[in-house]
Amino acid sequence: MMMNKEKLAILGLLFVALMASVTVVAHMACIPLGEACYRAQLAPEILIQSARQGTMLAPLATVLVSALFSLCAAYALAGIGYIKRLPLTNLALVTIATLCTLRGLGGVVLSLALPEMVTIFSAVASLIWFVCGVWTFLALKWLGIKPLQRDITKGI
Repeated sequence: MMMNKEKLAILGLLFVALMASVTVVAHMACIPLGEACYRAQLAPEILIQSARQGTMLAPLATVLVSALFSLCAAYALAGIGYIKRLPLTNLALVTIATLCTLRGLGGVVLSLALPEMVTIFSAVASLIWFVCGVWTFLALKWLGIKPLQRDITKGI
């Protein structure tokens, strides 16, 4: 049985929400696990040093990035109606689709520019975020969501 586009769009945005949620858990795990976790997740050297030295930069940056991924998951769920519609849902989904696609493509560019930095983890992460971005764009099209469409949260 072939799935219709609406079901595929819903599955795609559920996948985006899941990947964003898994990313939140992975990032937040770095706070108690420390330097090795930051290094394994290819964090910038400044965060790795912060974790090693016990300064507040690494945990604060981790909480901030995790909050952004949480928002990404929430907007994906709001876009398919699994939670209450959030302000600017349509624009947020376009932004998420764009950023995810660019993140995925950025991994390819980085792989070509700095092949010594490529790991299985970085390649898989780039592929996952590229898929999330493309799938979100497709979901927007298949669900008929337009980026400047009036949000119901703004009233009449």
